[in-house]
Amino acid sequence: MTLYVDADACPVKDECTRAAERLGVRVFVVCNGGLRPSAHPLVETVFVPDGPDEADKWIAERAGAGDVVVTGDIPLAAKCVEAGAAVLKHDGEALTRANIGNVLAMRDLMADLRSADPFRQGGGKTFAKSDKGRFASALDRALRAAQAKG
Repeated sequence: MTLYVDADACPVKDECTRAAERLGVRVFVVCNGGLRPSAHPLVETVFVPDGPDEADKWIAERAGAGDVVVTGDIPLAAKCVEAGAAVLKHDGEALTRANIGNVLAMRDLMADLRSADPFRQGGGKTFAKSDKGRFASALDRALRAAQAKG
């Protein structure tokens, strides 16, 4: 079992490290750069080449059944769910076979709406301290479930 973290713009990297330490799980923190590598022996920082979706490709090629992936990237989440990995968004929401189709459709709809109206304001909801707590609990549950299966 491995924890993969899509680390570019990830607000919960510290929570991932703490959970991995508590449960003895290996972590790959994958990014294009700009992060200081962790000194923790369970955490390996992977720097991928610059370019669109390079971190996503690296994770998608490796994540599978028994692994847990943390990402806010919905297409990457869909690939990982298809490969059998457990996937969590940064707010702790689990993306599963049961909901990933709807989440992808909503993402595409919102992209279409934004492109149709260039003056459309707003974005996603702000990330709150409560989201970190919800994420940490969800990650613990996901990692423990993966350990129980393994």
